[in-house]
Amino acid sequence: MQAQMLAPAAVLVAWSMVMLFWTVGVRLPALRKAGATMERPGARGQDLEDMVEPRINWPAHNYSHLMEQPTVFYPAVVILAIMGAGAIDVALAWTYVALRIAHSIWQATVNRVPVRFVLFMLSTFALVALAIRAAMATLLADPSALPA
Repeated sequence: MQAQMLAPAAVLVAWSMVMLFWTVGVRLPALRKAGATMERPGARGQDLEDMVEPRINWPAHNYSHLMEQPTVFYPAVVILAIMGAGAIDVALAWTYVALRIAHSIWQATVNRVPVRFVLFMLSTFALVALAIRAAMATLLADPSALPA
């Protein structure tokens, strides 16, 4: 069950790279067209946001989101994979990943906040369940049953 538990995390890592390339593919041409240069020392992407229409920044905003909350998802998945994940854990992990991908696509294209918020909250509920299950797997583990 370890590979099945780790697969959703691997997919979310790959999806994060898709969003990174989406961001670069949309943002750099728009910034170039707006006359932005990379000459300014210490400039950050956020410093250039006002140079392009808001829609151009949506994929970048989503990429940032994928670097935030999923940092809780990854260790929960690893903990469950190590401790022995069950089918419920795998289903929760895939649910989280599917909702995060849906959230990404929605935010990067349509970006209407009410739907985005629902997708975020549903994924958060799946993550909370995973976190609780990871805590239970470790706190309630029988030490005598673990390998020496």
